[in-house]
Amino acid sequence: MTRHPIPPRPRLFAITWPIFSEHLLHALVGLLFVWLTARISDDTAAAFGLSNQIMAFFIILFRLVGVGASVVITQYLGARDGAGAERIARASLGAAVWLGLASGAVVALGAGPLLSLMQLPEALRPEAQPYLVILGFVLCADAVIATMSSVLRAHTHTRDTLRLMVGMYVVSLAAGLPLMFGFGPIPKLGLVGIGLGFLFARIASVALHLWLWRLRLQIRPHGSDWWRLRAGPMREMAHIGLPGAGENVAYRIAFTWVLAFVAAMGSSELATHTYLLQVSYFILLTGLAIGFGTEIVVGHQVGAGHLHDANTDVKRALAWGLGVSTTLALVAALCGRAIFSFFTDDPTIIAAGSQLLWVTLVLEPGRAFNLVVINALRATGDARFPVGFGVFSMFGVAVGVAWLLGVHAGWGLLGVWIAMAADEWVRGIAMYIRWRRLAWVSHARATRRRILAQQPTYPEPVQAT
Repeated sequence: MTRHPIPPRPRLFAITWPIFSEHLLHALVGLLFVWLTARISDDTAAAFGLSNQIMAFFIILFRLVGVGASVVITQYLGARDGAGAERIARASLGAAVWLGLASGAVVALGAGPLLSLMQLPEALRPEAQPYLVILGFVLCADAVIATMSSVLRAHTHTRDTLRLMVGMYVVSLAAGLPLMFGFGPIPKLGLVGIGLGFLFARIASVALHLWLWRLRLQIRPHGSDWWRLRAGPMREMAHIGLPGAGENVAYRIAFTWVLAFVAAMGSSELATHTYLLQVSYFILLTGLAIGFGTEIVVGHQVGAGHLHDANTDVKRALAWGLGVSTTLALVAALCGRAIFSFFTDDPTIIAAGSQLLWVTLVLEPGRAFNLVVINALRATGDARFPVGFGVFSMFGVAVGVAWLLGVHAGWGLLGVWIAMAADEWVRGIAMYIRWRRLAWVSHARATRRRILAQQPTYPEPVQAT
């Protein structure tokens, strides 16, 4: 009989800090590559940033498989059903490969039209287009990496995924820098060199993920696992992953709409908004990590049928999320002038940005509700309400109020950021009310029944007479 390893019940802090470190590392490396491309030219940095925005949109789609697989696997592990968890893990590979191939083909083959759609200046196209073609191949590997990492995290191996990310970025820099700037006989390739470095790093990362799957999970993928789409596991993953991906796509569209309002206000407002978003992102990293950690913990508790423990874990996670995010936002607001002086010497931007940081003191606690409670609801199987209400709030509150206050009333950036804070609080309060009213319990019990119904039953041994 195949041995299916069952991890111990996860503890929130133990699995959260590696997730936080992953996101922090990703943000820091992203800033590093922006700085490196700017050393070549401002045009190179602009082409790099725009191409990565296109890539980021497709990466959101990978959550369809990654989040769906992660949540369903935690539920099976909570029920001590290692075979069921392995079945979902294997099925996620085929789904990830096909999604990655489709996304990569769209980006690689449609690089020119995509750059035209993003209104890239013609002068930047010779550098951006070949880079985007390479990113198409990178996306194929990213889909597999995102899914395999999600499976490892669901088994509570978050430290391993952190080590894998560190290794991937080391390879990206070690391979990309000589190709980017030229070294000895290696010609200077610019963005193409960065893209090739990314591609080499992804190939190495896939190999290391396969090794860790064998070492930690005792899963050796079969040939058919890489291309076969299994209807049953796909339905289970899509029930969670499709609403999660839809929520992220809706947020991206609403965010782009609000960004268009800001861009129309002028270059100074756009620069201030951009710097505010950078600061805000670093504040939300902790809440983001706690949210993902809560999703894993609650998924295990639901699978085990420990709903009272799941409720306690969410309250504890929410207290941590609110406390940390509020503290970080307060520190950022108090240090506003120093923070904005790091980005720019423009006194207008420094004054406006440091004042608007006080709005984040209101915004960030509301965001903590979303990052923790929405992930908890999704882990119980209650995945449709968050995306349905979220779409209403993102467009009705974030976009609607941003136009009403920022554009129509003439409040500018202040109106935009008040709208963003209102959206976070409206969604956060709605999710918390749903959690407090225990509307998720029926979904959790249905999830538990489904998992138990799929576990194999064995006949009782016949007693000798």
